[in-house]
Amino acid sequence: MFGIPGKQAVTITDRAASQIAKLMAKDNTQGLRIGVKKGGCAGMEYTMDYVSEVDPLDEVVEQNGARVMIAPMAQMFLFGTEIDYEVSLLESGFKFRNPNVTEACGCGESIKFDESLAPKG
Repeated sequence: MFGIPGKQAVTITDRAASQIAKLMAKDNTQGLRIGVKKGGCAGMEYTMDYVSEVDPLDEVVEQNGARVMIAPMAQMFLFGTEIDYEVSLLESGFKFRNPNVTEACGCGESIKFDESLAPKG
């Protein structure tokens, strides 16, 4: 929808692809759908949901047995994002390195995008 021919909408690191593939196998799903919604102290938050059926309007990215679907309304916000999976002593989880983010809260889970990307109305 918002893609550039020959370029994936998002990239997935090997660590993230491995984790997504494990989750897909464990829960017998078609993949993970990522999106954004209003909320959090910076204005927007990422969403991730298991998917049992691929929506034909989703942007689908597949890599090393992992499948990520990008919800239609989130595609313009997520284009160019790298999805990683990090493990530390205190926490583990998916991390989004998104070039479209202009601000983030201290925990990094709430984000703000360039005003030109914000939906009007």
